[in-house]
Amino acid sequence: MEARLAWVCLLMAVIITAGVCSESVKPIETLRAFADEQTRLPCVFNVQDMQNVVQVTWSREQSDGVKEPIITQHMTEGLQEFPGFNGQVRFESLDPFKDSTLVILNTKESDQATYTCHISTFPTGNFEKKIRLSVWRMPIAMLEPIILEEGQSYRVAASCRAVGLPLPQLSWDTDLPGQSQNKSSDDVVTSFFYLHPLRSLNGRRLDCLVWHPALKQPQRHSNTLVVHYPPDPVVVGYDQSWSVSRKGVELRCESGGNPQPQNFTWTRKGSGLPEGVTVEGNRLVFTRPLNKTDEGVYECVARNRMGAVRAEVNVEIPVASEAARLEASFNNLLFIIVGGAAGGLVLLMVLIVLLVNRHHRRKNRKLKRELSERNDEINNLSRQASMRRLNSVSTDPRIQTEECALIRLDSALKNSFLSLEDSDSLHGNQSPLPSLSITAGPPREAGIEKEGWGKREGVTEGEEDDCTANSYQLSEALSNHFHYSNGCLRPKPHPNAIILHPRGQII
Repeated sequence: MEARLAWVCLLMAVIITAGVCSESVKPIETLRAFADEQTRLPCVFNVQDMQNVVQVTWSREQSDGVKEPIITQHMTEGLQEFPGFNGQVRFESLDPFKDSTLVILNTKESDQATYTCHISTFPTGNFEKKIRLSVWRMPIAMLEPIILEEGQSYRVAASCRAVGLPLPQLSWDTDLPGQSQNKSSDDVVTSFFYLHPLRSLNGRRLDCLVWHPALKQPQRHSNTLVVHYPPDPVVVGYDQSWSVSRKGVELRCESGGNPQPQNFTWTRKGSGLPEGVTVEGNRLVFTRPLNKTDEGVYECVARNRMGAVRAEVNVEIPVASEAARLEASFNNLLFIIVGGAAGGLVLLMVLIVLLVNRHHRRKNRKLKRELSERNDEINNLSRQASMRRLNSVSTDPRIQTEECALIRLDSALKNSFLSLEDSDSLHGNQSPLPSLSITAGPPREAGIEKEGWGKREGVTEGEEDDCTANSYQLSEALSNHFHYSNGCLRPKPHPNAIILHPRGQII
């Protein structure tokens, strides 16, 4: 093994010192890597015809000029890793003669150096490639907030510390009235922010920004300033309008402060708290109606870690005057009277509407009943006239005239009854029926002819005219050939007349 190692060292020395056969040395490349990650150092040699690669060797040179071999692949001796690099590096390819790229498995900050890829060929000579590796470490920062108290002197409000390669820079993002100061060592940088603690600064933003060339934008570590200060209580709930017998009242002790006070104490100057009140945190609740004896100066004490502060209120409870009570009673009575009057008026209007409607319905029923009786009477007369016409043929014009008049009267009465029913159905018994005047004479002579009146159902206008014409002709004949005396109808003397005796003889 020692002979092998000596042979390899001798071979490297020969290769390094053989400058005459050297093919080329390329310019130094710069490569950036991150700590705790895998790093790849590329090195590829293109083999020409009639050219063989004998050996591939990787070495590195520290900043102090010390050189040390890392790994070697020989065409006959095989692979060899040098002390200090076992398990830390390897060739990326299974055939290092074609691809000599080196991989650092877990990069450390100490791996920052200049690396050389040396390839020995036969018969052309040597090939070298140099890579300057820079190892960066992503920054790690920590912000330490500080709790301040109101009244303290000018001091540090927060500190921010960061490590990384290269060394990061720190700044503050805030609008607080203060100043920052930075300190750095080989691998750590620290920034401090100073100010005067005031309660008005509590809760304001104080962020730390970390700047590093490996970051596209700075890291932000959020923080808010914390300033503790005593409570500042005030008693609320009393509105100068409390009076005897009032219910559901309470006093509240509202307080600021940091930290928020959780301890409250209630007292009354000159005497203890009255009976019938309870303390519920920052509330003093009166669980009964107020009395005159509840008057007094009430105090609330709020406490936090910064101290205790007192607040008070003077409670006065006057007795309600007799005039105020009378006024309230009068207002209630007036409201009741107005409401009753309005309700009575509405009820009266409803009653009037019902009575008027009932009156109209009764009147309409009465008119219908009278019209029905008159219609029955006319029908009886019409039937009697019809029976007389059937039982005997009379030439008395009075009988025909009477029959025509009855026909017209019957038609007029029926049409009036129909009109009454139509009006009743259209108006819904809302208005009284019109009064009817019925005459036995012809409609034209009576002066009441209207559309639809005087026409008997089933009798046309022509028939009525015929009835009138026949009556006129009959009356004309009777007046020319007969005369009426002593209740008998006797023929007038005529030269050409043939008179029949009642006994059947010709006179």
